[in-house]
Amino acid sequence: MSKSVSTGKSIDSKKQRWFSRKRRVKKQMERNTLTRLTVYRTSKHITAQLDEAESGRTIVSISTNSKSVMGDDTSTGNIAAAKKVGTAIAEAAKEKQISEVVFNRNGFLYHGRVKALAEAAREAGLKF
Repeated sequence: MSKSVSTGKSIDSKKQRWFSRKRRVKKQMERNTLTRLTVYRTSKHITAQLDEAESGRTIVSISTNSKSVMGDDTSTGNIAAAKKVGTAIAEAAKEKQISEVVFNRNGFLYHGRVKALAEAAREAGLKF
């Protein structure tokens, strides 16, 4: 009788850590009534959207997929692209008379492209 030995971590351990961070952030978001600036990041693109806190309705969504933001730039998965999205979302918020938001990093670490987007939005006049 031989025992089977597990040789590694679970397959989705990285995804599980992301979900647990996402749950922690979501708890904090539920307590706040301000408009949320939610970020979603993939390896190729980054998306930012403004959501109403009470209804959860999306007000504005901007991504590196949109030609109006990126122009002729072909590289969408870098810090420069994230800065463009951050500036564009801040301008869209100003058009909707939104000056103060809560930053929902959606379980992603505040580092790299997520940080660049947040700092660009702050520089463009959004408060959080």
